[in-house]
Amino acid sequence: MKKLLLASVLMTAALSAPAFPADPLAGWNDNKPQSLQSLKAPVRVVNLWATWCGPCRKEMPAMSAWYKAQKKGSVDMVGIALDTSDNIGKFLKQTPVSYHVWRYTGADSRNFMKSYGNNVGVLPFTVVEAPKCGHKQTITGEVNEKSLTAAVNAAKEKCK
Repeated sequence: MKKLLLASVLMTAALSAPAFPADPLAGWNDNKPQSLQSLKAPVRVVNLWATWCGPCRKEMPAMSAWYKAQKKGSVDMVGIALDTSDNIGKFLKQTPVSYHVWRYTGADSRNFMKSYGNNVGVLPFTVVEAPKCGHKQTITGEVNEKSLTAAVNAAKEKCK
């Protein structure tokens, strides 16, 4: 009976554990741990970028304007920088954005990008997902207001 109880407890713990460990993410300016699970809107946009990436720098003002225009609570957006806090701070001082900016703090950015579906390792790379229904769309390269709107609308339509 004790073995059966122990097996039941272990199985329950294994099933309730997340499939993947939490990503090593932190606020770029305060280094506080962050998690995509903290984003509660039905659709989230995750943009992987770096300050040394020209197309990343170019798309950010349009992404920021697009995000500002969204209905509050309908979409969450975060930019995850593969860069240092100093570089991020200098860039954001010149190009402020309206969405969250976090920093990848892990040691293997290639595997981190692969975990989001970016097998090539190119930046910028954007993921539009609706976690509750499992919808996920990836966009390789620069995005604009039109492509973001189309991707978010597709997620909302899929997850009605």
